[in-house]
Amino acid sequence: MTNATIGATCPECETDLTLPPIVAGETLVCPECMLTLRVEGVTNGHPTLEMVEVQLRDWGQ
Repeated sequence: MTNATIGATCPECETDLTLPPIVAGETLVCPECMLTLRVEGVTNGHPTLEMVEVQLRDWGQ
């Protein structure tokens, strides 16, 4: 059994990411800029990452 990893780059801060095998729809957080990213697709072992817009809650304060 191998521990395969794939490489990707954060679209915001361009940090190189080493990820376990992932599939479209999964989310992750960039360890450098803390941006939430979603895997839009994986082509030839290379994921396409898109920023996820985070909605902040209004607690009425």
